[in-house]
Amino acid sequence: MSENNLMSKNSAPHSDVEDIKRRSNYLRGSLSETLTDPITGSIPEDDNRLMKHHGSYMQDDRDLRNERQKQKLEPAYQFMLRVRASGGVMTPEQWLVLDRLAQQYGNGTIRLTTRQSIQFHGILKWNLKNTIREVNEALLTTLAACGDVNRNVMCNPNPHQSEIHAEVYDWACRVSRHLDPQTTAYHEIWLDGEKVISSVEGTEEQEPIYGRVYLPRKFKIGIAVPPSNDVDVFSQDLGFIAIVEDGQLKGFNVAVGGGMGMTHGDPKTYPQISKVIGFCTPEQMIDVAEQTVTIQRDYGDRAVRKHARFKYTIDDRGIGWFTDELTARLGWKLEEARPFRFDDNGDRYGWVKGSNAKWHFTLFIQNGRVKDLEDYPLMTGLREIAKVHKGDFRLTPNQNLIIANIATQSKKKIAALIEQYRLMDGVHFSSLRRNSMACVALPTCGLAMAESERYLPSLLDQIERILEAEGIGEEEIVIRMTGCPNGCARPALAELSFIGKAPGKYNMYLGGGFAGNRLNKLYKENIGEAEILESLRPILAHYAAEREVGERFGDFVIRAGYVREVRDGQEFHA
Repeated sequence: MSENNLMSKNSAPHSDVEDIKRRSNYLRGSLSETLTDPITGSIPEDDNRLMKHHGSYMQDDRDLRNERQKQKLEPAYQFMLRVRASGGVMTPEQWLVLDRLAQQYGNGTIRLTTRQSIQFHGILKWNLKNTIREVNEALLTTLAACGDVNRNVMCNPNPHQSEIHAEVYDWACRVSRHLDPQTTAYHEIWLDGEKVISSVEGTEEQEPIYGRVYLPRKFKIGIAVPPSNDVDVFSQDLGFIAIVEDGQLKGFNVAVGGGMGMTHGDPKTYPQISKVIGFCTPEQMIDVAEQTVTIQRDYGDRAVRKHARFKYTIDDRGIGWFTDELTARLGWKLEEARPFRFDDNGDRYGWVKGSNAKWHFTLFIQNGRVKDLEDYPLMTGLREIAKVHKGDFRLTPNQNLIIANIATQSKKKIAALIEQYRLMDGVHFSSLRRNSMACVALPTCGLAMAESERYLPSLLDQIERILEAEGIGEEEIVIRMTGCPNGCARPALAELSFIGKAPGKYNMYLGGGFAGNRLNKLYKENIGEAEILESLRPILAHYAAEREVGERFGDFVIRAGYVREVRDGQEFHA
């Protein structure tokens, strides 16, 4: 579709970001010149917008902001760099490269994300090019890890269903490759590739799927393998639910229109869960993905970025409109959706023997932060395991890590290293903590309104004491925290969640589905720790005393009348 036709479908004035992308010559902008500017550690905002498509955000250390301002110094600018690996699978050799880069250029830690990616923090502008080049040399990439394109395609790790996982993972990689941006700007800027002459009118389009201005906002795809919904498939713009019959992958149910982000105080923004619209075979999957992306490309809101996600495109026009448009573009119709069931969205910790007779060990990594502590040398232990491991590493959607595909003859050696470095499989933590997630928030995220990663562990300490006192210390409850309402830890799906509102203040939500199939609802607004604990104590006591057999916490708070059930984001604020 030509850019003129695309713009005609969006007659409202375009946002400044759309203009930046249009002027950028397929994501080049002035990045090459900006990165060599020795005067400042920052980059101009227009280039920062483009940097996201290359996998990086400019940030500054907010802990140092006031002190540096007093000293009349510019903020402590640094960059977050995100590494993409489809389905979160990487080799031990790649892990060792990332470990080294974290020490050499970053802040000495690795952050596992909720999209099965790796984040580095604390990279200085002068080190960005070397870092990205070395990531690329390890056969990984940062391209499209952020920005207005399809992001990392998530995939259920499912180590106990090895053959099915291998097949689903292969399709995840195919979808990801097919939707990769085609611009050569990435290679020119970061890998010293040959410069391509700027596109001019009448030349062949450089982005056959995205076009010159890419998508209106980010786009997320996840593939789940029931009964586990660890990818939170209903939070995705486009979700594929694997249908396995008689031990064989028959295809995928297709779900569209999910998304977690919103804005405080703006009822026109809300989290949403996707809707299942039909079934496709594995061979049809890439076509479905491409045509869904092009519909969002052509109809998504390019004027108001808060309203630009795919969920709003569908909600504004209706799911019937979307299925008709998809059918027209595909030239065929999805089959009727097939039955499936999700039981949970957590990880299986410790040792699991897969159906391929190989072993897998899942580590609990609190909030995804890989670093050495004085009494817990996690980063060193994983480094030593990577030196001898012959299988692969898998990042889970819950910010944990699986040391996967360990041959029986190698299990003893890996187990010895796990014991030597006291690596923890989750058994040593409460069920509440094992089912917790937090975003990074302060001090690096510029959007954070409150603490998250640094605060949730101490809040969990206190909630755990309440659970123990009520005799439900091992009850599994999905709990999540974010420093802002953008939804990076998928808080709107949790049974209990806290979304930052101001320093030390959070909105408290209850009633999400344990299997990630229902939104939660606001229970208390703008409360601090004392009121959080004061509010939770009687609810948890009530749950302990009157829950039905097998009843989940999220289901109970709805049945008991604490909050209303929310199955559609358009009712989230009602």
